[in-house]
Amino acid sequence: MKTDSRKVVVAGGGLVGCLTALRLLQRGFDVSVFEQREDMRRTPIRAGRSINLALSPRGIRALALCGLDEALLSQAIAMKGRLVHSVDGSVQFQPYSVRPGDCIHSISRRTLNCTLLDAIDALKPGALQFNQRLMRIEDEGAHVVFEDALGHATEFRDSILIAADGAGSAARKWMLSRTPGFHFNYSQHFQDYGYKELTIAPRPGGGFALQGDVLHIWPRGHFMMIALPNPDESFTATLFLPYQGREGFNALDTNERLLVFMNTYFPDAMGLIENPEVDFFNNPTGYLYTVKCNPWHYGERILLIGDAAHAIIPFYGQGMNCGFEDVGALDELLDQFDDWPSLFTAFSTIRKPNGDAIADLAEDNFLEMRDKVADPVFQKKRKLELRLEQAFPQYYSKYSMVTFRPDLSYYSAMVKGRRQDALLMEICKTGLIPETDVQLQALFTRLQEMNNRTGD
Repeated sequence: MKTDSRKVVVAGGGLVGCLTALRLLQRGFDVSVFEQREDMRRTPIRAGRSINLALSPRGIRALALCGLDEALLSQAIAMKGRLVHSVDGSVQFQPYSVRPGDCIHSISRRTLNCTLLDAIDALKPGALQFNQRLMRIEDEGAHVVFEDALGHATEFRDSILIAADGAGSAARKWMLSRTPGFHFNYSQHFQDYGYKELTIAPRPGGGFALQGDVLHIWPRGHFMMIALPNPDESFTATLFLPYQGREGFNALDTNERLLVFMNTYFPDAMGLIENPEVDFFNNPTGYLYTVKCNPWHYGERILLIGDAAHAIIPFYGQGMNCGFEDVGALDELLDQFDDWPSLFTAFSTIRKPNGDAIADLAEDNFLEMRDKVADPVFQKKRKLELRLEQAFPQYYSKYSMVTFRPDLSYYSAMVKGRRQDALLMEICKTGLIPETDVQLQALFTRLQEMNNRTGD
């Protein structure tokens, strides 16, 4: 793709929009970014909206394209597995993998976004425009209008619009408005769950109040809490609850009811959470939903990327990583095509199955984290997976394929991983778990044969 082609306008200055713009600027394109919010580098973060992110190899590989991987990993905390907390206070460590270096990294959304904004500023001062909302798309996408809070308009004609404007994408809504002439499929699926952020402070004399190199999970059947470590030795805890029911947000409507609930189900965390009633009633309730659509482009002028194309729930830690992988795919296609229409069509065709796959996997993993990590059969399966990984480096569990195999597409990881899970769960339910090396080898061979099937 020639860099002297049309102006590229990126709608959205979040993580994926910034990484997209940065990579295009590095390649020599004329790029501007329009973000509807204020510059977060100059604005205090809103309470309850600071969910930490889990950075894994797919996202790291995309950051490496822009030369930012080492700088950002130095500000992240490596997590080597889950620490599962039971109601009785006992804990069980479930490593993500037995391979050295297989870990995920807890990183602040703010830290990551600000680093990307700074990199864009350094490369092209003035490329970033804040408080600018995408207001209108006209003339089949040839005319794009942004407006600030005072109604002052900035207009572009015959430009390329890359819409990274999130799950509520204005560009995607415009594409939907073009139906039925434009055959655009769209769906959204809301979970019956929301979330609240709570804070676990460092110990009074310094240091983490909980183990600092793991992701903590308190699974409680149909609800749960998780906590991720921060560089300042605090934890960001997130409580996921149904909206309705005895343990739902509707029932926890007073300080007394909340404290009884927390002491009943999370007694080991209660002494560590700072002012749970203040956080719970003052922080906003977040909601969880999945967005799927097709195609991810409109003609030769508009491309959806990141959450605008595939918003997912945060239970595989892959929302950001998938969006960053979009940027990597776009970068590869720029080397293969010399016109935007062909590139857009290829991008939609390649990335759509993977966006759908990780959306489905995230919903699966919500059930796993909430309901299954404390289940004895699941725990047996996890131990068997670790034995297989220890004995056979070629073996990857479904989680490891998704999280630690950026060379494997999300779609392939889903298909192969689900086959493996079904077989291993059946083995663990029946109690016919391999005991000898010969039996383990036979199981590994069977798994390999399954995964070598064609058509995935």
